[in-house]
Amino acid sequence: MKWFQNAACGAWRRVEAETSSKEVCLWTHTGPKHSQQTSLSVMRVEEDPSYPDHPERFDSWSQVLCREGLTGRCYWEVERKGEVGIGVTYRGITRRGGGVDSRLGGNNKSWSLECHDDNSYSVWYNDSRAHIRLPPPVSTRVGVYVDRPAGSLSFYRVSPGVGGSSDTLTHIRTFQTTFTQEDLLPGFAFGFGSGSVWVVVYDHHHITANIAKSDN
Repeated sequence: MKWFQNAACGAWRRVEAETSSKEVCLWTHTGPKHSQQTSLSVMRVEEDPSYPDHPERFDSWSQVLCREGLTGRCYWEVERKGEVGIGVTYRGITRRGGGVDSRLGGNNKSWSLECHDDNSYSVWYNDSRAHIRLPPPVSTRVGVYVDRPAGSLSFYRVSPGVGGSSDTLTHIRTFQTTFTQEDLLPGFAFGFGSGSVWVVVYDHHHITANIAKSDN
């Protein structure tokens, strides 16, 4: 596991291969006015930080996107506090208005996993919802795996290992699709009260082995 910080652009970095990496920055123009965005974290706040308006900003939903698109195979984990939404969306998602066209998971341009504090999840795509409840343990960590060549997007609950053992990944939901050439962006939603997220990015060559074990 590696943590990456870039205070200049609010970036998190994923390792594409052993010799290359790519930064994926939080796109601060898209974030809600009631949010504070630092290097690898986003937090919803009640006070208005007075960010200037921008045409790419979501003007109704409390959502923020990352700046750079996802390519190839990517895996990242989100440590959350409170009830938040963790999603993936095409860059062309509508930013204006409070309808489903601009909500993560409310349309055919985005997918979202809403994380609840009772160890349950709501998975959204094209305004269709599936409610999933997992057995204990309770965890505030979620893993997201995107395999663009295979056309799959998967969500996992991540539970800490016991006695120094590896973390346990519990499969929540996989979407199968044919991704277009449009940029895919990670996104976060905070429409469920106060909440915050912290992102950790893994080398996908390492994590795919753990995912395979969890799916067996």
